Amino acid sequence: MVLAAVTGAHGVTGEVRLKVFAEDLASHRSFNGGALTLTKLRDGSIARFAEVTDRTAAEALRGTQLTVPREALPPLDEGEYYHADLLGLSVISTSGAPLGRVIAVENFGAGDVIDIERPDGKTFMVPIHAVPEWDRDRLVVDSAFVE
Repeated sequence: MVLAAVTGAHGVTGEVRLKVFAEDLASHRSFNGGALTLTKLRDGSIARFAEVTDRTAAEALRGTQLTVPREALPPLDEGEYYHADLLGLSVISTSGAPLGRVIAVENFGAGDVIDIERPDGKTFMVPIHAVPEWDRDRLVVDSAFVE
């Protein structure tokens, strides 16, 4: 599962700037199958890895996604989900009409918003509260939220 992405170098000593997608990045020490070992995290988005010792090496990581195995993540409570679990799911309405597939989960501050791509390539978004159910195979959207 992707927890962050390196956006560039920070300073000259090998630190990197991160775009963080997780609430708790600091609880993980090993990323990308052990290729990167987190030694320091400050301000939640500036990281130092044992394997990166200078700015050139830090710049080379730009665009690198930091991943951990699924089993390294905490278990979910009822009704919780990881965004990655929703990506790619087929989407139907509560009336049973096929709507497309989930292509993104965004959060603009008021809660998660599901981005759905129709078969014709057009997209639309619905708030997570318009999703009465989902499972590992499909996501159901309340028909009242569908055009």
